[in-house]
Amino acid sequence: MIKSKKLQKFKNINHGFFNSTGGISSGIYKSLNCGMGSNDKKKNVIGNLKIVSKKIGIKKKLILLNQQHSNKIYLIKKTPKKKLSGDGLITNEKHVGIGILTADCAPILFFEPKKNIIGVVHAGWKGAYKKIVKKMINYFKKEGSKLNNIIAVIGPCISQNNYEIKNDFKIRFLNESHKNRKHFKTIRSKIYFDLRGYIFRQLKNAGVNNIEIIKKDTFNPKNNFFSARRSLKKKINDYGRNISIIMIK
Repeated sequence: MIKSKKLQKFKNINHGFFNSTGGISSGIYKSLNCGMGSNDKKKNVIGNLKIVSKKIGIKKKLILLNQQHSNKIYLIKKTPKKKLSGDGLITNEKHVGIGILTADCAPILFFEPKKNIIGVVHAGWKGAYKKIVKKMINYFKKEGSKLNNIIAVIGPCISQNNYEIKNDFKIRFLNESHKNRKHFKTIRSKIYFDLRGYIFRQLKNAGVNNIEIIKKDTFNPKNNFFSARRSLKKKINDYGRNISIIMIK
């Protein structure tokens, strides 16, 4: 489990970016697979979710989403009766963990200590392109937060060196803004995208300056994260999911 240096300073919250180690799953899901959407045995995934909940100290419930690469965010005032579909959660409820699953996309944890509000976002290129980051910041503002008080931590995700894309992908982003050119590089006629940098710039453009980046590449097997792209490259038909969680004590 990786901790944020910025968030670790606050004693009234718990958080963690988990990789693939420390669980009970086996095979290609070894070992801390937290994705119910994978083809892993459900009892193993449930067991893994109990492990991470215990590590974070969740007393009530861990809320996860049916993630869709959307910009849909939910403000949690009470525990939902059914699983919600979207890619962001924000709450000020105590002892309720909110989490995001990733396998190369970027998990983003948010905390606003003055109002005691937390948030999580699943940001792949689609969600980021659909402005889920800006939408989350607007939620914080609606709840009375000031931009100067918001802390955002971009968690482990695929690095630019391993995020190869097609030219039509690049054109889509350049049509959005010519400034997006800085997030692409070409090496031997192959184009690579900097998801982390794109999200960082969106946070800055939204007025958030208190930002931390966890520079861990999920594609690199040495870091022990599940990676959709690495599985695809190895022609493996499924993969586990990493989990990132934050909770107010």
